[in-house]
Amino acid sequence: MNPKWWKESVAYQIYPISFMDSNGDGIGDLRGIISKLDYLQDLGVDVIWVCPIYKSPNHDNGYDISDYCDIMKEFGTMEDFDVMLREMHSRGMKLMMDLVLNHTSHQHPWFIESRSSKDNPKRDYYIWRKGKNGGPPNNWESYFSGSVWELDPQTDEYYLHLYSKYQPDLNWENPAVIDKLHEMVQWWLKKGVDGFRFDAIAHIVKAEGYPDALNPGGTATVRAYDMFSNLAHVHTLLQNLHDKVLYFYDIMTVGETSGLGPEQALDYVGDGRRELNMTFQFEHMNLDCAAPGGGRWDTIPWSLRDLKKIMSNWQTVLHDRGWNANYLCNHDQPRSVSRFGNDLYYRIPSAKMLATFIHMLEGTPYIYQGEEIGMTNVAFESIDDYRDVETLNYYEEKRTQGVPEADIMAAIHKKSRDNARTPMQWDASEDGGFTTGVPWIRVNSNFREINVASAVKDPDSIYNYYKKLIQLRKKHPVIVYGEYALLLEDHPEIYAYTRTLEDQRLLVILNFYEHEPVFELPADFAAGKQELLISNYPPVKEEDLTRLKLRPYEARVYLERHR
Repeated sequence: MNPKWWKESVAYQIYPISFMDSNGDGIGDLRGIISKLDYLQDLGVDVIWVCPIYKSPNHDNGYDISDYCDIMKEFGTMEDFDVMLREMHSRGMKLMMDLVLNHTSHQHPWFIESRSSKDNPKRDYYIWRKGKNGGPPNNWESYFSGSVWELDPQTDEYYLHLYSKYQPDLNWENPAVIDKLHEMVQWWLKKGVDGFRFDAIAHIVKAEGYPDALNPGGTATVRAYDMFSNLAHVHTLLQNLHDKVLYFYDIMTVGETSGLGPEQALDYVGDGRRELNMTFQFEHMNLDCAAPGGGRWDTIPWSLRDLKKIMSNWQTVLHDRGWNANYLCNHDQPRSVSRFGNDLYYRIPSAKMLATFIHMLEGTPYIYQGEEIGMTNVAFESIDDYRDVETLNYYEEKRTQGVPEADIMAAIHKKSRDNARTPMQWDASEDGGFTTGVPWIRVNSNFREINVASAVKDPDSIYNYYKKLIQLRKKHPVIVYGEYALLLEDHPEIYAYTRTLEDQRLLVILNFYEHEPVFELPADFAAGKQELLISNYPPVKEEDLTRLKLRPYEARVYLERHR
């Protein structure tokens, strides 16, 4: 079982620019976070993951860092940070920083020096190559569209950027770069932070020689994922970081590692690997992607059978060998209730059902800001209201290709990262109480119906349901450490599973649709010995658990003791 505090914690993700504005400039900030810490303490969360707050020109909402040891002026000052950390700790909550080690901003002093001349001492802090046949060094494509290579006229060479051209990749083959990054990580740990979410950590190593990407048929392809993801040397570098820096602190670490399954994840999080505590997997985030392995914009209906297969695989492979990070939404993904639930007619029960699903799995559950009140996707009519660089690049690319405007906007409404980035809806006042100024991005128009103030007061709200889930997790070790087993593998509407620890067993029953299927109690359960821990509907008098008719998006969790 190997108990750890980070296994028993519930994490809450803050996207600071959209969380709470304290000074009326329309941008969320550190003082805004401080003002809402009592709210988060009341919710019951243990760890607060804050997306990047470092100094940045903000081309990609802070994921382009120009100074690792300073705070973005729009967010506040280092003094504000110190107050925030102290206030979190005084409430028994821990802080997990979001740290980008794959790339920096093009305005980072290292890159300014690196691009100044070919013989600058920091030239090799980044990845520079000469062009080939009058074009880029290879055919790799950026996550944000176009080539990963940008020609720099000053030295007539290309630098590599897996993301925006304003985010040049660091050269992890250079020992000086590694030493600088280790020093910086230790600097934050000495300030008292409690962990890191390592952004894009799977990409810090690139294929030797930077060859063109080829698909199995031998034809060049623009997507070169396998050339810069989860390569073997990543593990050597992470073990080095662990042994030299992380080992000396009792912290929580999670890596963003797309493109792998649970067996590969064990290379990062397996007991004894000396790398990370857990990783964010993306298999379930690709369920509605038409193209194999992902592709945000072309979507297909997702299947509950496929969701069961993916999640069950992660639950069983990592049990007693590693640890899961469980989530349905984050700053890069659509709102969970709009994607996996029903945000029109069954928003409240489906949001509660999805929360039950995540919080009853083995692994650390992550709540994304607003998820606890059932915030939904937004559908701005005009592209002018969107701010996400990936969304804007997609729009321009498709317009150039002649794709109809209505089709482009339909895809954006479904999958844009801005769905999760609209401001937190605190109350029914103007702009949801997020700011007294003009918000950096428009607030979702449903803020008068969906907001924290009304949710806190309503005992049957999604918010208060989350509170109960978190309280149950702290009370029952079986919810944290119990072994997972899937029931009804092929049922098209019901997701049911058990969690077993010593003489206790949980039974989790989830209806993922608006129909009313019947759940039949498995033969190895003795009817009448189960205690109902939580449900998102009022209990039915004299219910027959042996043959239970489920209501739309119903969730039920039973505890059976002394089996």
